[in-house]
Amino acid sequence: MNGSPDKPDLDCRDNIRQFVQLFYQQLLADAQLAPIFLEVARIDLAEHLPRITDYWCKLLLGQRAYQRHTMSIHRQLHLKRPLHSADFQRWLACFTDTVDRHFAGERAERAKRLAGAIATNMRQSLPAADRGDSAQRMA
Repeated sequence: MNGSPDKPDLDCRDNIRQFVQLFYQQLLADAQLAPIFLEVARIDLAEHLPRITDYWCKLLLGQRAYQRHTMSIHRQLHLKRPLHSADFQRWLACFTDTVDRHFAGERAERAKRLAGAIATNMRQSLPAADRGDSAQRMA
């Protein structure tokens, strides 16, 4: 599927940068997710957004600028504030919504599939926060 005339595909760095900016606007306005990014992770947008752009350029374009280990980063975050299945579901819903509103095409569809796999992998790889706080404290 090619991009529609009114929506670009995620087929170049500039489009991916625009996507990341739009996605984070939505995340940081979301009552459920914003506190995780702003209060727990305390992200610095000037530093974080270029890294996330590099990450998606690696996944969608094969670029090699991103060299960090995302699972390790999210494990550290999970220790500060357990990430629940509902957090991953909400993240994925925001991701998909941002793509669908602003982008179309083969790479946009691939990004949504990858995001789904990433959310599932992270949720399954982190200790199960949804089983209750007492089990989490014992881990």
